[in-house]
Amino acid sequence: MTENAARYREFKMPDVGEGLTEAEILKWYVQPGDTVTDGQVVCEVETAKAAVELPIPYDGVVQKLHFEEGVTVDVGTAIITVDVAPGSGPAPLAEAPSAAEPAALAEAAESAEEEAPKGRQPVLVGYGVSEASTKRRPRKGISVPEQAPAEALRAVQTELNGQAPASARPLAKPPVRKLAKDLGIDLATVVPTGPDGIVTREDVHAAAAPAVETAPVSRETTPAPAAVVQASDARETRIPVKGVRKATAQAMIGSAFTAPHVTEFVTVDVTRTMKLVEQLKSDKDMAGLRVNPLLLIAKALLVAIKRNPDVNASWDEANQEIVLKHYVNLGIAAATPRGLIVPNIKDAHAKTLPQLAESLGELVSTAREGKTSPAAMSGGTVTITNVGVFGVDTGTPILNPGESAILAVGAIKLQPWVHKGKVKPRQVTTLALSFDHRLVDGELGSKVLADVAAVLEQPKRLITWG
Repeated sequence: MTENAARYREFKMPDVGEGLTEAEILKWYVQPGDTVTDGQVVCEVETAKAAVELPIPYDGVVQKLHFEEGVTVDVGTAIITVDVAPGSGPAPLAEAPSAAEPAALAEAAESAEEEAPKGRQPVLVGYGVSEASTKRRPRKGISVPEQAPAEALRAVQTELNGQAPASARPLAKPPVRKLAKDLGIDLATVVPTGPDGIVTREDVHAAAAPAVETAPVSRETTPAPAAVVQASDARETRIPVKGVRKATAQAMIGSAFTAPHVTEFVTVDVTRTMKLVEQLKSDKDMAGLRVNPLLLIAKALLVAIKRNPDVNASWDEANQEIVLKHYVNLGIAAATPRGLIVPNIKDAHAKTLPQLAESLGELVSTAREGKTSPAAMSGGTVTITNVGVFGVDTGTPILNPGESAILAVGAIKLQPWVHKGKVKPRQVTTLALSFDHRLVDGELGSKVLADVAAVLEQPKRLITWG
């Protein structure tokens, strides 16, 4: 192993999920010249499943960020270089000079090879100010002003890398930075009007109005295209398909054309279930927990699976086997700012009603914050999608890949209903169950759907059946 290979370590984009091939760098938490420690989070990335913070696995000083924010990087590609032996003397970075900067890097390498003058502090290339205050004339092509060694390190490195110094980074709050990123605006080109030179939302909108902007281009790769903002008279807007949306599209195509879907429907009077929801809200055992119709619908589905366990299975194409699951990881489809995701509650079948309520609350809040982990979205067995929150009566949901069934819940509405021989206003909803016909035949699917409807119509069955 060469000296450079031992000293400079490249941290590569890891596979933070199950077989993911790429991730987008959302935000850098460090800049060149910053000191990092083992386990410190250096950036946030968005995979096809979730936003994930990446910790670095060693100590050192950041030498280079290989990609800018907003760039999609393949798994296994180096994203940051760290000097793990700072202060041990000068050494050139372990990488070939690019075509844009051969002269500067050649000068830096020549300076690094010279013997260190006595009493001088070593920096990235060349040497810092000596204790006797004697000054070293900067080499041609690399202008290094008189400053402290650490500052000289930043100045030389950013000039070599073609990056702006950290101090030149525009001042803006995170929401404003995200707005600029979404609109394809380079904050460095925006004229700030806020206090102390801070860029405001109005500044970003003003910069976006005159012309179409594009996202900054990385020196080392071509970034994934940002959302293109068309002029006011444009007839079309093109939005790149990536991240969660891209993964969802691929998964749904695979599911729709692999598993033979069958969907059945039932309309049911859920008035008693709605009354039970109100009663549970004041129950001391449910204090502080999120109680809503979805909680009882989830419990009803778990009871139906317990009564019809063969529905909880998966199809193993490679081995031509049906895999029966003796556990239920209950997926809950959640619409988030990043797109539709389906985290699941592990071992939901073994949870009491309060435990299930707690898990549902955590799942929803975590999804809304964009903090759902890839592990929370893998291993699901059946799913519930609540289209009723959008005022929709029902739908024909597509199976989550690898699962056997998905239950769609429509809007709960007050409707005329025959109850005890008389037409009365009752709370009514429509349920739709899609299932994989390789695993679930019509009889089994019908039994599962009928059992869910029976529990919601008479929730006391939760006691007798559960």
